[in-house]
Amino acid sequence: MLEDRMRPLFMISVAAELAEMHPQTLRMYERRGLIRPKRSSKSTRLYSMEDIERLRRIQHLVAESGLNLAGVERVLEMEELMEDLQRRVQELQTEMDRFAAEAREQVEAVHRSYRKELVILPDPGEVIVLASARRPAR
Repeated sequence: MLEDRMRPLFMISVAAELAEMHPQTLRMYERRGLIRPKRSSKSTRLYSMEDIERLRRIQHLVAESGLNLAGVERVLEMEELMEDLQRRVQELQTEMDRFAAEAREQVEAVHRSYRKELVILPDPGEVIVLASARRPAR
């Protein structure tokens, strides 16, 4: 239900209450680019649950970790980068698995083809009598 978490539902007063902070703090975080609420047709800020969670994360970084807002910005940027990189690693892993499966199929096809062409050789020391080839008449 990722879509539900991203749907803008809450006006600033409700969002501030849910995040346990003053509405002016939300406005300041928006000015700093830490939060980007959606806007209604009448330009009212609308916050999603994802926004509320991000506000709580910011509050935790400031209060518990002692970071200033510049530090918070950097941590959030690094977290987003890490998520992007993890997503990319997963995509690459999926692609690698697909290539490996294709390679296994190709190797097995080659094995099947040369098995058809195998000639059983006699044991060493065993004499082989070859049938003489017919010579064309002159």
